[in-house]
Amino acid sequence: MEVYATLTESADFEVGRLVDGLKGLGMLDNTLIFYIFGDNGGSVVGDLNGTFVEWSSLNGAPEDVPYLLSRLKEYGTENSYPNYAVGWAMAGSTPATLGITFSSGGGIMSGMVVQWPAGIKSKGEKRRQYTHLIDVVPTILDAVGIPAPKVVNGVEQLPMPGVSMRYSFDNGNAPERHRVQYTETAGNRSIYQDGWLAATIHSALWEPKLRTDDFSKDKWELYNLREDFGQATDLSAQFPQKLEQMQALFIEEARKNNVFPLDDRRAERLNPEVAGRADIMYGRKELTLYPGMPGLTENSFINTKSVSHTITAELEIPKGGATKGVVMSQAGMFGGWSLYVVDGRPKYTYNWLAREHYVIESHDPLPSGHVTLVYDFKYDGGGQHKGGTGTLYVNGKKVAEGRIAKTMGSLYSLAAETANIGEDAYSPVTNDYDPWDNAFTGTIAKVTIKSQ
Repeated sequence: MEVYATLTESADFEVGRLVDGLKGLGMLDNTLIFYIFGDNGGSVVGDLNGTFVEWSSLNGAPEDVPYLLSRLKEYGTENSYPNYAVGWAMAGSTPATLGITFSSGGGIMSGMVVQWPAGIKSKGEKRRQYTHLIDVVPTILDAVGIPAPKVVNGVEQLPMPGVSMRYSFDNGNAPERHRVQYTETAGNRSIYQDGWLAATIHSALWEPKLRTDDFSKDKWELYNLREDFGQATDLSAQFPQKLEQMQALFIEEARKNNVFPLDDRRAERLNPEVAGRADIMYGRKELTLYPGMPGLTENSFINTKSVSHTITAELEIPKGGATKGVVMSQAGMFGGWSLYVVDGRPKYTYNWLAREHYVIESHDPLPSGHVTLVYDFKYDGGGQHKGGTGTLYVNGKKVAEGRIAKTMGSLYSLAAETANIGEDAYSPVTNDYDPWDNAFTGTIAKVTIKSQ
């Protein structure tokens, strides 16, 4: 939690620099600023003990207390990507309960400050009208004075949801305009209407099992937010008819917004191949990359998680001198993989959650001229997060082989790490090369990744 507090202080300081910069340029008065404190309340991703690498438990590898203590001195350094424990998440959501992934309490509440000196006469006042994140863009469009686009590049747009909050800027007593809002996250559901909130908890990330195995068995609660902002008093027994009306409203809104069918899987949904969720690469088994194509995010890159796959690089190795640098990499120091060359020798490293590094390397340097470098991974199967065998080939000849005992089957990163050809951008997968100066010194014609 100390690390989180430091981050919060740093963010506040940097936002202050931005505001001072706008003021110095004479632009602050006519700049509309939305400053939202977090996304979904306290983060429960840290499990009961907290984590050193945030996505460890999401990859089926929770970190126990002895391991956390062994990394304690690294917390807050560039070598850590921690998340505080569930208890701190609950404290951080006070006066509400719960946190991120829930559809009630701290899971759907965040404070926000709006500043626009030229457009808002009121200063330092609070507003209690219900407002949702989807109201931000309509507010900006309203302030600028342009309508939401109906067609973009010839494609007809769905009506933009949300309500401009500008009506409340100078009238704290204005009747609420965002009157109904549904929320659903991994089976947790809620519905808001005119100050009332009905909600149910179907799943808690730190619990090994779902609360129920049937959505119809979920227990719903009812709160009057205008009298009970923190949602401490469940009124469902006192107002059963109101609860039934709200439950029916949720079904109506869920149908309208394509929420059904409900899906209560958790970490499994992070991997599109496992979830059956279409992304840009869904169903694609081959991808060819060329130099100058860096920065591919995880869901815009072919899947290499929990599957057998082959990476084939067509290279030109110059004569004389030791070739070095990254041929292809994905993600970074908290999990990922890299195919690279050190002192002329090809090498592959799989970084498992910054805990273990599996290295496969050739003892012989690459020959000069045209080289086909292949990394072939045979996955053991049997579900996610299992191991496999990796083999390196140079011009069709096997030059190295090794076991990768564990893999990350849900995701490589929640920190915007990317796949890169010819370099390892952002944080490095391995310490075998410089974090910033690691470009391949030979020539890459293309790299092809095939998955099975």
